[in-house]
Amino acid sequence: MKMSTESGAVILNDENPLKNEQTLHQYANIIEVEAFNLPSPHITPQHMLLLRDVIVEQAKLYQLDGVVITHGTDTLEETAYFLDMTTRFQFPIVLTGAMRSSNELGADGVYNLVEAVRVTIDPQAREKGVLVVMNDEVHLAFNITKTSTSSVNTFQSPQYGPIALVTKKKIHFHHAPIHRQYVDIQAISKRVALLKVYAGMEEDAIDFIVQCGYDGLVLEGLGQGNVPPAVATKLIEYVQKGLPIVLVSRCFNGIAEGVYGYDGGGKQLEDAGVIFANGLNGQKARLKLLIALNECHDTVNLSAFFNA
Repeated sequence: MKMSTESGAVILNDENPLKNEQTLHQYANIIEVEAFNLPSPHITPQHMLLLRDVIVEQAKLYQLDGVVITHGTDTLEETAYFLDMTTRFQFPIVLTGAMRSSNELGADGVYNLVEAVRVTIDPQAREKGVLVVMNDEVHLAFNITKTSTSSVNTFQSPQYGPIALVTKKKIHFHHAPIHRQYVDIQAISKRVALLKVYAGMEEDAIDFIVQCGYDGLVLEGLGQGNVPPAVATKLIEYVQKGLPIVLVSRCFNGIAEGVYGYDGGGKQLEDAGVIFANGLNGQKARLKLLIALNECHDTVNLSAFFNA
């Protein structure tokens, strides 16, 4: 991206401004592939799947030590999580981006890209899944989220923090993921909606999602996973009809659990068959349900899948 000198608006470059960055060649032999050149709000799960396929194809052609992906920051965490769920390479896949445009004072794109390459070639980065490298930190795809609209320190992992710090001399890894999940998908035909629950939420919003033919629903619930009573009635009705419904918390920290037993409480919903996601935010829970519903071989046990 670059800032227009005429309007001051941030607009799309004709091509990736980081392409052919010569600084990188002092660290590794670079194979450059431009999968697509899009603003991150234009990225869909179909693009994420295409990106996965490009990585698989390149891994067949070359003996790769790692993959670095430059990505717009708005949906970077979603692409990272999608790739984490749909790849199982030992080598690292690292996403990075920039919070300042390529022609803006203090542009951070090249700096973050160099750090991403340094992390990728570090032996300690192997077998840790998909990583995000920004602003001297390394984060897991499962945990990372964008927390500020404009700060260069926007990417954070609430509750967990980064798994490594990047300094001028080395990459300091200090913990690793306990386990990873993998789902084999070859196409995306199912659709999953995401709604945020609010005080006094009208139940017809749930009806609308069903009438539009969505195959699954994720809600960001109140507190530990609660909803207004009228919404609860609709959720119970549709989950009993077989619609997969997943509940997370709209809170920034914490994990949704079926605790409260009143009408609309999480315990009531859990007992009725609503699935509680294990520490995911809404956008990632949506992708996880989407991936599960599009599994190409076996039907995924959703309850076990979300509680793993």
